[in-house]
Amino acid sequence: MVGPDAIIQGPIRLKEGIIIYGKVYGDVSTNGPIRIVQNGLVQGGVQGSDIRIGGTVIGDVTADGQVILGKNCVLKGDISYRKLLIEDGAQFEGKCDLVQNNDQKYQSSKSESNSD
Repeated sequence: MVGPDAIIQGPIRLKEGIIIYGKVYGDVSTNGPIRIVQNGLVQGGVQGSDIRIGGTVIGDVTADGQVILGKNCVLKGDISYRKLLIEDGAQFEGKCDLVQNNDQKYQSSKSESNSD
């Protein structure tokens, strides 16, 4: 857990999950779930099994499972996920990449066209 008064400079790498109440200026990477609460802040990439964002993330988010953007979430970055839930009120600026079981990415919100 990163407490509400904590400020961490640099990356965090863990085997288990983490709950972030404070501020992290660097990437957060874990094999477990990640939860960023309402006043939590991460400036850097976030990578974990399942990710729930209730605070602010400025960086890309990559989940092996699901990503939940809570009603107070502010996310400025791209998302790679298997399942995505965006609650009413969440703010999101970026693109979404749906990752299938064979790790092929399907860009579900990128506006590219193959027609000329």
